[in-house]
Amino acid sequence: MAPATPASAPDDFGAAVADVVRSIPPGHVMTYGDVAAALGSRASRAVGKVMAHEGADLPWWRVVRAGGHPPLHHEARALQHYRAEGTPIVAGTTAWRLDMRRARWSPPTGADDPTDRDDPGFPRDPFCSRPGPSDYL
Repeated sequence: MAPATPASAPDDFGAAVADVVRSIPPGHVMTYGDVAAALGSRASRAVGKVMAHEGADLPWWRVVRAGGHPPLHHEARALQHYRAEGTPIVAGTTAWRLDMRRARWSPPTGADDPTDRDDPGFPRDPFCSRPGPSDYL
């Protein structure tokens, strides 16, 4: 007998993460935390988990660590994408990172925004029982 499956909240969260990542324009990036915040969540690690499992079909290189560094173990492949898209890069003496002041992107807000998740049935954070930032508004 198969174990009971949890509520669809993680699947909904994964689909929402994918929607946000697909909306990031070429030459721009969002951090894992930015993606979570766009969904009204603080679950940046959950975003990372979604990207690890479902990111191959997404523009994964556009989701980066907070310091502007690409996903671990994918630096060389990510750099090829950044150069092709014209993503601003800061070169250091021993390493490189993205110029977050110029490359960081925020999704639009409004009625036509596919990342708008104000639906009361949409979980703010399926992996955490704490309220999200929008729960205080």
